Amino acid sequence: MQSFLSQITQIHTVEVNWLDRWQVYQRLQELEIPCWCEANQPLKVEINSPLAAVQFWSVMQQFTATRQDLISVLKRGW
Repeated sequence: MQSFLSQITQIHTVEVNWLDRWQVYQRLQELEIPCWCEANQPLKVEINSPLAAVQFWSVMQQFTATRQDLISVLKRGW
């Protein structure tokens, strides 16, 4: 199983508002999702498991979804 997971590792370039980039980077680091960025360059993220993919999606939703979209997600979850 481990060899299969190592085969699905992908590096993604993420276009995120430069004002939010540091917060996204910090949160991904807290979740132990490998990521890096250089000055004036997009954020790069390594997705190496389904859990990392879901966590990454969740973090990005916090920074890119509208307030109404976030409210809708909360209402559906309750």
